[in-house]
Amino acid sequence: MPEPSTPAERAPLPRMRLDELLGELQAHIEVVRGTRDRVHTLLEAVLSVGSDLDLETVLRRIIESATTLVDAQYGALGVIGDEDTLARFLPVGMDPRTIHEIGPFPAGRGILGLVIRDPHPLRLHEIADHPDSYGFPANHPPMHSFLGVPIRIRDEVFGNLYLTEKRGGADFDEDDEAVVRTLAAAAGVAIDNARLYDHARRREQWLSAASELTRSLLSGDAPADVLRSFAATVREMAGADLVTVAVPVPGTGDLVVDAADGDGADRVRGLVLPGGESPAGRVYATGERVVADHGGHEALGDPDAGPTIMLPLGTPDHVLGVLHLTAQAGRPPFSEAAVAMVAGFAGHAGLALEIAERRRDADLLTTFEERDRIARDLHDVAIQRLFASGMTLQGVTRIVGDDAAKLIMKTVDDLDETIRLIRSTIFSLRARERGDRNAAGLRVRVLQIADHASDTLGFSPTLRLDGLLDTAVPEHVADHVLAVTREALSNVARHARATAVEVSVAATAADVVVTVADNGIGMPADRTRSSGIDNLAARAAELGGTFAAQPRPDGAGTVLTWRAPYRHGPAG
Repeated sequence: MPEPSTPAERAPLPRMRLDELLGELQAHIEVVRGTRDRVHTLLEAVLSVGSDLDLETVLRRIIESATTLVDAQYGALGVIGDEDTLARFLPVGMDPRTIHEIGPFPAGRGILGLVIRDPHPLRLHEIADHPDSYGFPANHPPMHSFLGVPIRIRDEVFGNLYLTEKRGGADFDEDDEAVVRTLAAAAGVAIDNARLYDHARRREQWLSAASELTRSLLSGDAPADVLRSFAATVREMAGADLVTVAVPVPGTGDLVVDAADGDGADRVRGLVLPGGESPAGRVYATGERVVADHGGHEALGDPDAGPTIMLPLGTPDHVLGVLHLTAQAGRPPFSEAAVAMVAGFAGHAGLALEIAERRRDADLLTTFEERDRIARDLHDVAIQRLFASGMTLQGVTRIVGDDAAKLIMKTVDDLDETIRLIRSTIFSLRARERGDRNAAGLRVRVLQIADHASDTLGFSPTLRLDGLLDTAVPEHVADHVLAVTREALSNVARHARATAVEVSVAATAADVVVTVADNGIGMPADRTRSSGIDNLAARAAELGGTFAAQPRPDGAGTVLTWRAPYRHGPAG
């Protein structure tokens, strides 16, 4: 059949067909444009999560980018911990009030646990319809559609991305899964880089701190000052809220918090911790560490604290104390890297403290040897010469007049007195050496009084010892401190009907302060007999100090405060 020869004879394309083709072309263009925009957004997200080396910032950017890419209303990143549970859970899309009303973060059961046990992408139309669904807690917003994708770092599954409620009521599709999988791959690299950077930074911190610690100890700084600096360094390294160092009280099985840094440091410094089967006692006795995601140390007065670490301070063969780190409730647990770093630093610190202790022992031995040499020289040289001079002068009295003889005999008497003084000095030097080695310090004696008072009280008093009690407090003042502590606890046992007593003995630069607070019935207003209180006041007055007995601020019980300066009264 011949073709039409004129345009009019040609059949024109129907207008409807042309509009349809143009519409399809426009739709394809929109799809291409949408794909281009999504790829552009994905590239921006990859650049965003890889542009920072702070791990917390990286994790937050990952989940925020994922929710934006797939248009999800809610998202979360779960970090996998021990035994296939979630050690951390970072949600986005909920306000703080909703998060607080929901309660504790999930531990990794139900659908979240399914992605942990089988680390492959998972898409669901309805969460509640899946057989592994565990349900939602009270006050939890409704969630239906779900997309879960694991984050891998090399061959290790670090955690999972959880995305729910795609906006518009649609389901997550294959494109959403592909985009999130791509982001998860980039996230793994970014997390790995952030962790490596964090490890390197901590190691640099550790080496610098270890060098400074060793220098301070070997240069002769006081161990108490070094321990305080050590606690501050550990708190900064681990990101803890409170760090304490407890050391053993000689002659007992208990420990005392000798250094503390962070929130509540003043409250716990000087606190006596029981040994034996307590957490601190077990760490000190066995040298094993304790790491928990929650639960504080009850002896520190905060059983509801968050993550905690207890480490031995020193070498396995010679534990010098217990290092305790705590964080506030709700904070993430300490990372394995932080625990390993602090453990290494604690071992180094213990070794440095042991070296410093050996050096102090050597210095003390040198001092004792020097005292012994001085005593020998005084005895063998000075006394013998003085005795010989006295004998010579006595012989001269036979050949001189009476007045001169009297003067010579007076000189001989002075020489005899000098000999007695030198012998007394020799005895003092040697007795002091024996006393340094054998005498119990004020800390130990106060602790013994508190232990003995437990029998009459019916419970153990809380004890706080602070400052250089063994070295700063003179012996004559220490005797009064012991008597005051004993008398105050005895008064509580006889009259207060208390169920708790707090005893604090603190040595400052100029005085010593004893505080005894109970939760008993208080002092009656019409009391007529107060021999115990009068004794405490008399002891304070004898030393030029002060004494006060007042009701507790809450009205339940009594607070006794006894203070005495060091430089008053007879020398010890």
